[in-house]
Amino acid sequence: MSRIGKLPIEVPKEVTITIGENEISVKGPKGELTVPLLSDVKVAQEEAQIKVSRKNDERVARAQHGLQRSLLNNAVVGVTKGFEKKLEVNGVGFRVQTNSPSELEMQLGFSHPVIYKSKDGITLTNDKMTIVVSGIDKQAVGQAAAEIRALKKPEPYKGKGIKYVDEVILRKAGKAGK
Repeated sequence: MSRIGKLPIEVPKEVTITIGENEISVKGPKGELTVPLLSDVKVAQEEAQIKVSRKNDERVARAQHGLQRSLLNNAVVGVTKGFEKKLEVNGVGFRVQTNSPSELEMQLGFSHPVIYKSKDGITLTNDKMTIVVSGIDKQAVGQAAAEIRALKKPEPYKGKGIKYVDEVILRKAGKAGK
């Protein structure tokens, strides 16, 4: 039995879940998400809980069991609380400013400013040298944060670049002089 898949999902009162043939719709105070219904699992709603079970014990069904439960749980958490990732910009002369809730303009040591536009449903805010990526879809928030980090990855000698707030950069010793 899957350790993750066997756990029931607690559904808050303000969230409504509709189980269709091919997808599951989750509506909450922050928005609406749809989760694909995987082929080898069954999803049942019992009062304020959702339970995921598999149809058989084949390898594919075992793999999809925990995945379906995680996707549903992330959708429920997303429409109630939302998700956010924080990034930190380090470097002399590096600047960040928000042009709109979905657009960042950054000076990252290049000869030109770098403009990043996020997809629908993702909001970008900044406070000095910290960028906050937030939204209701966990995958989209993580993808947007990874794309911003990829614009200028932190380098190991001085630590300049964009990194996650909780990320630890292993520093290397510089060139040894005579």
